[in-house]
Amino acid sequence: MTIQKVLYLGYVWPEPNSSAAGSRTMEFLRLFRQQNWQVVFASVAALSPHRADLSALQIEEKQLTLNCDSFDEFILSYQPDLVVFDRFFTEEQFGWRVERHCPQALRVLDTCDLHSLREARHRLLKQALHTSTGTVPALLVPATEHATLYRSMCEEDVAQREIAAIYRCDLSLMISQFEVDLLRDLFQVPDYLLCENNLMLVPENSAQQNSPGFDERQHFVSIGNFRHAPNWDAVLCLYQIIWPRIRARLPHAQLHVFGSYPPPKAMALHQPAQGFHVRGWAEDAHAVMQASRVCLAPLRFGAGIKGKLADAMACGTPSVTTSIGAESMCGELPWAGVIADELDAFVDAAVMLSNDLDQWQLAQQRGREILQTHFNRSVSSTLFLQAILQARAQQQERRAQNFTGAMLRHHSLKSTQYMSQWIQLKNQAAKPS
Repeated sequence: MTIQKVLYLGYVWPEPNSSAAGSRTMEFLRLFRQQNWQVVFASVAALSPHRADLSALQIEEKQLTLNCDSFDEFILSYQPDLVVFDRFFTEEQFGWRVERHCPQALRVLDTCDLHSLREARHRLLKQALHTSTGTVPALLVPATEHATLYRSMCEEDVAQREIAAIYRCDLSLMISQFEVDLLRDLFQVPDYLLCENNLMLVPENSAQQNSPGFDERQHFVSIGNFRHAPNWDAVLCLYQIIWPRIRARLPHAQLHVFGSYPPPKAMALHQPAQGFHVRGWAEDAHAVMQASRVCLAPLRFGAGIKGKLADAMACGTPSVTTSIGAESMCGELPWAGVIADELDAFVDAAVMLSNDLDQWQLAQQRGREILQTHFNRSVSSTLFLQAILQARAQQQERRAQNFTGAMLRHHSLKSTQYMSQWIQLKNQAAKPS
């Protein structure tokens, strides 16, 4: 069974300059085209002015309508060999239609990160903040023990929905080894359904070697899509508790906060007199990172691996982050900067890296080692393609093994199908005659 046609069902149109998820999507699409596979990228999302130029890769764009039979006509005509679902809710929306009209297609889910894990950690953070009312929070990074996270995840239906989608697909792409271990060890997901691969658009190592030196850089930087809840929480954490302490020790320090889609509440934090600058959209995030001396990423919850921190290493910019920020990114290697889960330690690290040339250069070297060991694009690309082709070759055998997935497709997709058809009929009835 070969692959010649690919259908990529995107939750949004890929924006590599807006998010790590957009960069990851573009890496996959480029890799598919390098195999001379025909690719169609389809989405129900509105066309974005910041989206990548897919036509440059000879990729056709298809605008979809949710809960509409027009998708059935399209997929019957196209007949893809591989369908990639961008996040589990896209699989919920279109999985039943793919199975009905194109059952032979290999179904691959790109989780981007484990949404149910991120939400569980957010919930744990809120609980911790609630119990610390009246005191200054010391970052309060939620627990990372598998057992604690498992219990929290099981409290909400997001985990049931997300893991059901994983079972219904032939292969799920996981960006974090931590998440693979959690799914395998606690949720008992079979190994053959999971593929850990951290492929994303990270600049080549030469970018760090040619980047400005310590004396040519200045200021702190923070960057991240404002629509992503962990990023917004990190900005608030910087503004409310971290930056005032850094500024007290470095009176002339400046922090520049970049990110796509800044809401008015974010721009309202812009306080130049305090050295806190909310810049919003960055035309070239790598140029911004290279011009900065230290990257600050006080991530108190989240999942997956953090594109901003991989970019920082590639641009030769040491970072201060939390254990959640650095999760699954460096293995046993020392971090390219400092990992700090306590407020005082975080502030101390930021001040130290901004002033100490030797420690700054050591962090930069550690970043190079992490990229070479854990983010080798050639190795990641090869392993990814091998996993896809192996899943295709073993498709029938794996589906026969995966009774849980077959059962979930029978029951869950029927309910999804009927709900979609009910919405479609309701929308048709609401149209003026």
